[in-house]
Amino acid sequence: MRRAAGLAVIFLLLGGCAPALREPAPLPTLPGAPADPLAEARHAWASRPDRAAVERALQLYLQAAEADPAGTAGLLGAAEAAAWLVERERSGDTREGLVQRGLQAAQWCRKRDASDPACAYRLAIAVGQEVREQPTTAADGLKTMLALLREAAAGAPTLDHGGPQRVLALVLLRAPAWPVGPGDPEEGLVQAKAAIAADPSYPPNQLALAEALEKTGAEEEGKALRARAREEAGRRAQAGDPDAADWLEE
Repeated sequence: MRRAAGLAVIFLLLGGCAPALREPAPLPTLPGAPADPLAEARHAWASRPDRAAVERALQLYLQAAEADPAGTAGLLGAAEAAAWLVERERSGDTREGLVQRGLQAAQWCRKRDASDPACAYRLAIAVGQEVREQPTTAADGLKTMLALLREAAAGAPTLDHGGPQRVLALVLLRAPAWPVGPGDPEEGLVQAKAAIAADPSYPPNQLALAEALEKTGAEEEGKALRARAREEAGRRAQAGDPDAADWLEE
């Protein structure tokens, strides 16, 4: 949800004209790969919000991608870990480097399996982060991101608990309307409801739908849904969900 919320700033930057995507660099050759880097990466990723563990997960996911030249699991994990780190990095230079690592991992995922909706979804998020860091890519990046989200939503509506619909909803809710941008609160409400259909109890989906309701005139219903999201996030925090603290903050 935090990553999705960060994408909203791109709509202030629509004057850019640089291309959002270029040919990705070759995957790095990383020394010292363990016997099963993918399993170790997943274990490290599960230790978030420990930043050092997520940084290790990113490296391990890239090692897994190198070890399996036809697979996408390592690349998807690397893109997700990089995106997580981007949202928590204060240094502009370091953040830009992480954006590029995530972007290239997602591009390689698409190269290995262009039909995988998860690759489209992770690339959409990476493009959104790139646009935020490089405003000149906004015009091309916006179109690319929306197309990728719609592709992912059509191909795998339950992916990441309805993530493509959730992110698409937030983009449509927060963007300026035509002719400045593609903002459309009514369509945002449709997409938020689609995310809820994928996973009704997932707090980020509840928060997205609450925002959509509030922006389409159903303020009280939206407030009530926010309260339910807070309760559910609290329950998940007590159960040890590593992302629950972020949801409670939102």
